[in-house]
Amino acid sequence: MRNSLGPLLRRGMVGVFSLASLWAPGGPAAAAPAMPTTSTAPTASTPSPAPVAAEAESLAFTQRYRALQHGGIVRAANSSITCRRPVERSAASCPAAREGRAATNDDNDDFEMFYIDVDNDPNTYNSSRAEVRPPSGARVSYARLYWGGNLRVGEQKPPKDNGRVLIAEPGGQYKEVLADTVVGHRVAHGADAFQASADVTALVRSSGAGAYTVAQVNVAMGHSAAGAWGGWTLMVAYEKESEPLRHLAMWDGFDPLGPGGDRTVRLPGMTFPKGAEGRAGLVAYNGDRGRTGGSLTLSAGGLTTRLADGANPRDDVLNSTISEPGRTAPGRTPAYPNTLGYDSDVFELDKGLRHGGDRLDFRLVSPRDTAWAGALFVAVDAKR
Repeated sequence: MRNSLGPLLRRGMVGVFSLASLWAPGGPAAAAPAMPTTSTAPTASTPSPAPVAAEAESLAFTQRYRALQHGGIVRAANSSITCRRPVERSAASCPAAREGRAATNDDNDDFEMFYIDVDNDPNTYNSSRAEVRPPSGARVSYARLYWGGNLRVGEQKPPKDNGRVLIAEPGGQYKEVLADTVVGHRVAHGADAFQASADVTALVRSSGAGAYTVAQVNVAMGHSAAGAWGGWTLMVAYEKESEPLRHLAMWDGFDPLGPGGDRTVRLPGMTFPKGAEGRAGLVAYNGDRGRTGGSLTLSAGGLTTRLADGANPRDDVLNSTISEPGRTAPGRTPAYPNTLGYDSDVFELDKGLRHGGDRLDFRLVSPRDTAWAGALFVAVDAKR
């Protein structure tokens, strides 16, 4: 992979858009309008204009994309930071913790945390890689990149860089990506957390399946009681005629959970038959493995189902995993089972859909007062 960064100008900016408070049903296919967000790296002779920065402490969940089509949603994800060494006497070794082999439930605040950097490029301070795999012959309908983390740990990262990352497509060079959204940014209980996102449909449509590398996610390293954490998720909706007709949806926001609080997202207008199949994906920040009480519940067709699988216990959904249903997600570099604070999980919904219905309600509960929900997606059969 040719990942040379080249001479980049530091641009302290974010793009702008607004979020509503609840799901707003759209037509057969809908996505929020966005300005172009990928470009080759600027040089001193080609400066880019800096839009007005915009951040908000609370962004309520709202629809980002919706379609009724033959196809589905896939995603790639990875963390941007991991442990380097323990700072607490009782903590496990760093390798044992990130491999999920620790006898105790060690958290990011038990360790000095340091950047993941897989690209061998001296111009980047963090980078990680993951594969996105739409089925062969599928056409990418929409793709969105989410990134975020904690800015205040042993160092304080400048919020002006929240809305900027680099992405390299399979076999390609880094391109700058600028957030086309208001950036969620909130200081709470020792953490200084944010999430940003951008439409990258054109890039993913032209580049196709393979390993994408995301670098320069603006997260802090070091140690504090709040801990260091952060990562990225690339969600990709695709169309393929041979697959079932499905409701596809992505929505996002940024708001703290807990302690003992919850967030409910209601999705009307998604009619599905008895025995339908489907999946949902969740992105969340600063969940700790072994701290029970975190759950994701689906209510549909008169049934209430707590989502769980082999990778995500029913009372510990925010457990620092990047997973496909029942297993750690493959195709990541590095592929740590315990991300120490970043969740990007995909769940099977089949049991919760067996009665059929015309709406889906998701309820996320966290015992943590410094955990954040960032994004959700759903792909559910519209016909049998």
